Amino acid sequence: MYVGGDCNMEVVSGVLFSMEESIQAKLLVVGATSREKAVTVQEAHLDMQEQNWIHYIAGGLFARVKKAAANLYYV
Repeated sequence: MYVGGDCNMEVVSGVLFSMEESIQAKLLVVGATSREKAVTVQEAHLDMQEQNWIHYIAGGLFARVKKAAANLYYV
């Protein structure tokens, strides 16, 4: 069993969870709560790390962060 290092699955899961929570909170603050109210990453004030992760987080079958057309996001 591999223990330690940045490839540890628990570390990756923790980063993914914290990024998703941070992105979701910022989308809620700007009122992006539906497809009609979806915003860009700039309007949501996402930092560079969040902008890089949103492509992995948004739009999955059970994702809480959704992607609308033309790179707009909402929760």
